[in-house]
Amino acid sequence: MTGDLAPALAVNWTRLSIGVATALLGALVVILVVRVVVLLAARRWPSLRLLVRAARVPFRVVVVLLALNPALAVLRRHGDDSAWMGGAAVAARVLLIVAVGWFLTTCALFVEDAGLRRYPTDAPDNRVARRMRTQTLIIRRLTVSAGVVLTLGAVLFSFSEVRVVGASLLASAGVIGVVAGIAAQSVLANLFAGIQLAFNDAIRLDDAVIVEQEWGRIEEITLSYVVVRLWDDRRLVLPSTYFTTTPFQNWTRKSSELLGSVELDLDWHVDTGEMRRQLDLALEHTDLWDGRVKVLQVIDAIGGWVRVRVVVTAKDAPTLFDLRCHVREHMVAWVRDNEDAGMPRQRVEIVEHPVPATFEPVDDRSEGGLFHGDPAADERARRLGTGAIPLPHTDTDDGEAEADV
Repeated sequence: MTGDLAPALAVNWTRLSIGVATALLGALVVILVVRVVVLLAARRWPSLRLLVRAARVPFRVVVVLLALNPALAVLRRHGDDSAWMGGAAVAARVLLIVAVGWFLTTCALFVEDAGLRRYPTDAPDNRVARRMRTQTLIIRRLTVSAGVVLTLGAVLFSFSEVRVVGASLLASAGVIGVVAGIAAQSVLANLFAGIQLAFNDAIRLDDAVIVEQEWGRIEEITLSYVVVRLWDDRRLVLPSTYFTTTPFQNWTRKSSELLGSVELDLDWHVDTGEMRRQLDLALEHTDLWDGRVKVLQVIDAIGGWVRVRVVVTAKDAPTLFDLRCHVREHMVAWVRDNEDAGMPRQRVEIVEHPVPATFEPVDDRSEGGLFHGDPAADERARRLGTGAIPLPHTDTDDGEAEADV
């Protein structure tokens, strides 16, 4: 019996070797032909070179597995349906499904990236580009998630046992959906909020925002949370529902140009005309000002000072912050060194009053009031019932009365 088994195993290995070699040779031919065709087409559409670079590995895996599966099927039909051959066939089928899902997901991501490359973010006015980048990144995450879920489902449903279980699960999908919805309300809310943020254009990547009384830029938008990079390089992580339920400031919603103010409390003797000339001088010596608005006005005059407000504009929030600091430093230096009259001062006046020799108290009986002093006042008092209220008799009074009797 052993002598009969050895020739059979030799025949099996021979058939397997021939089948695998033939399959690999055919796969190699297909890969070379497809590569030549794509490179020729890339002369007219240069973006295909990026597709070749991105999908090269999954495409080759798909072609090789497609070539090996028929060879394994032929071997099993010719009586080589042993346990290890069946396991190899199942593994090849699973790997083929995974490779196809990998390849299709890569092609979908390439199409999305191709649309994104049409909108560079390094342009001066990149509002549309940042919106497209935000939406594309969200779609990329959805594509990857959908690819993984669909591939895993296809792998599971390739087994007959799982298909039976899957049918029963689909029958109870309504109950499972209700239970899952109740248990994962916050997760689903963040998921839908993330999708909403991707398409409602409320925030985009690199938008300057004010959240939780902090200034920063949108660094990352996901399906469940948003990362804001604050001005001091801290990261503020907020749930996606924050931006759909809480008011916040977006300084770059339509454009990045901003208007800012500098306020100074000065003395009443300050020369506002000279201050306007100094403002012009400060703006001439900086590239931070965008040339749109420059205004100097006295907006208040209380508490012993006048409040001077300077309004200037810049191309974006960081530039405006530096411009305000520059104008403030220039004005403070000018007031300190050249405008002593404008320095804030506290004025105190000392007044001496003569002391009268005698003091006579005021007698209110000589002057009338609101409810006494003349007939009209007495009438008002009577209408309001402000007369004396009679007191009830006490026990002592009753005893004295009886004694008198």
